[in-house]
Amino acid sequence: MMRIGIEAQRLQRPHKHGMDRVALELIKNLQEIDKKNEYFIFVKPDEDKKVISNTSNFTVVEVSGGAYPIWEQVKLPKIAKSYNCDVLHCTSNTAPVFTKTPLITTIHDVIYMEGSLTSLLKSSASNYQKFGNLYRRLIVKNVVKKSKKVITVSNYEKANIQNCFGLYEDQITAIHNGVSNQFLENIGLEHIERVKKEFNLPTKYAFHIANKDPRKNTKRVLKAFQQFLRNENLDFKLVMLGCSDTELKILLKEINATEVYNHILLPGYVSDEDLPVFYQLAQVFLFPSLKEGFGIPIIEAMASKVPVITSNVTAMPEVSGDAAHIVDPYSIDEISNAMVKITSNQKYKNELIEKGVKQFKNFSWNAMAMQVLEQYNQLFQEQKR
Repeated sequence: MMRIGIEAQRLQRPHKHGMDRVALELIKNLQEIDKKNEYFIFVKPDEDKKVISNTSNFTVVEVSGGAYPIWEQVKLPKIAKSYNCDVLHCTSNTAPVFTKTPLITTIHDVIYMEGSLTSLLKSSASNYQKFGNLYRRLIVKNVVKKSKKVITVSNYEKANIQNCFGLYEDQITAIHNGVSNQFLENIGLEHIERVKKEFNLPTKYAFHIANKDPRKNTKRVLKAFQQFLRNENLDFKLVMLGCSDTELKILLKEINATEVYNHILLPGYVSDEDLPVFYQLAQVFLFPSLKEGFGIPIIEAMASKVPVITSNVTAMPEVSGDAAHIVDPYSIDEISNAMVKITSNQKYKNELIEKGVKQFKNFSWNAMAMQVLEQYNQLFQEQKR
């Protein structure tokens, strides 16, 4: 029997981001498949206390206090040692450099290692994102050296990390992400109507998950939408998550597209429970990102039976296969023309939806958890030799 520590520091925060969701799905699926080993989930106390529950062999351990680097570099290794962990799995790109517990680290991407330090600090990302990227840039090289095993989320990112840090083939494993259950279950008509009314969702819209991070390509999405409106019916809307009204106005002014403001809906924060409705009611999902280590929203949209527009770069072709409309993310014309083709050609739209339903089934959180558990077993056996 192993004693396994899993770092999930931000799991209890109410507004979870991508890496938090991956950690959550890993833990929930390990609870289902592994009744033998002892697990300790190390979290920082926050509002969402019910996100994960204790079971007979899973214990949530709240470790309070300190900024992220202090919590991770000082408190986490101490608590892992005090629980006599045989393995410590850090799930979100970074890990304690001086821990004595055998370490596995999941590195989702190394985008923060690209370009100069000056360009990183001068980017249009939020100060929070800049600090996080600076911290990762300073720490991850040493984390990789310390880790007994490295996990990443795609074959593309595996090769990227190998090149960045000079890892051998057997030092890093690619394990794909999955699709969460809320995208696989039938949504009741009452739930759909409630979401439509609460967020005032339009009848026809394109859906885009925005971000201050330039790699999400929101400026070009907006410019492509402007071009689309000039050629199509003006009753079409763009629904954008992750962007405030102030941020939107600044972006539209920068790209000379202020006239599309009244065609854009900003719903604010949307819960995991309601998010599938946003996908399902959309005519098209826009994900022409510049860089992704995986791109979970691609398969979320496919599971929701929505045609996807995504990019021909980084991990996105690996994840989407032949089931999405692939574009050059730097080409506004290609993004706009893809929107026109999907919304005006029902046969083509249906073909993408059918292919998407087949494609998303290649990705499973249960399969992901099984493969991660195998990494725990391998490391444990290696340490016993």
